[in-house]
Amino acid sequence: MKHVLLMVALSLAALGCTAKEVSVHDPVMAKQGDTYYVFSTGPGITFYSSKDMKNWQLEGRVFKDQPVWAKKAAPSFDGHIWAPDIQFHNGQYYLYYSVSGFGKNTSGIGVTVNKTLDPRSPDYRWEDKGMVLQSVPLRDDWNAIDPNVIEDGKGNAWLAFGSFWSGLKMAKLNADWTALAEPQEWRAIASRSRSKSVADASAGPDEIEAPFIFKRGEYYYLFASFGLCCRKGDSTYNVVVGRSKEATGPYVDKNGVDMLKGGGSLLIAGDKDWKGLGHNSAYTMDGKDYLVLHAYETADNYLQKLKIMEMTFDAAGWPSVDQADLNKYRSVQLPAK
Repeated sequence: MKHVLLMVALSLAALGCTAKEVSVHDPVMAKQGDTYYVFSTGPGITFYSSKDMKNWQLEGRVFKDQPVWAKKAAPSFDGHIWAPDIQFHNGQYYLYYSVSGFGKNTSGIGVTVNKTLDPRSPDYRWEDKGMVLQSVPLRDDWNAIDPNVIEDGKGNAWLAFGSFWSGLKMAKLNADWTALAEPQEWRAIASRSRSKSVADASAGPDEIEAPFIFKRGEYYYLFASFGLCCRKGDSTYNVVVGRSKEATGPYVDKNGVDMLKGGGSLLIAGDKDWKGLGHNSAYTMDGKDYLVLHAYETADNYLQKLKIMEMTFDAAGWPSVDQADLNKYRSVQLPAK
């Protein structure tokens, strides 16, 4: 009997070592009923479903074809839709997304809407509402990518976004959450130093992007990614955080430094096993707080992988995660049905 149990254990261990993990960039997560969904950067926006946040079924793409407006906003758009954000509002799911060309601010943010996230439901149908805002080289010193929507205490929705250039911004949305409110209201929420000698059309060395605002208790927490992504072992991406009692800021770090002046307290960075940690989202689900992000595994030629880590908050209300959870959390991509 012991021999049989040993063989079973070894078989399970071997299966665990060879199981394919979920490979994603820029993951965001939602829960409908008893099912979790992860959406990520990819051709048409790749998405997965799971019952336990560990075993994930690839569901396919949100867009079968590229958004009709994409090439006009981003002439070098190659079909990969970047950095989605999923929100539930007024009985519908809003999926914000961005199109761009790498290193350029020929970019636009759009939104598509659905009654359900379940692709097997008869009500499942994404309806693209088009472009919400656009950045144009030499006209704008910001980049219209990496959207995230947060609702303030007055019922107003704010679209946070930005990458490099002059930093992270937010703009107020209309009541339908599908366009900017008029008259337009804008805020700058985070930035890093930008030399006046940097050409306006250049992203420059201002390594900040991927805003995500998470409401917990009396605070709004602004997460951002500092550093460089997408460079395998040379990736320096890391996650920083600041907080404010207002959705529109100002956001300050643990030392009281405004994120508009380069502030941001380190939440998690890479180590010898994992590089390029970043482009996170954050949620309260099932009574726990979670940080969702991607990381590049050193032992797997720096392949990007899904990470879901529990967040805890100290007595002063600042979040933390356990670095050891990077190795403990291992997703499983289930075989195609």
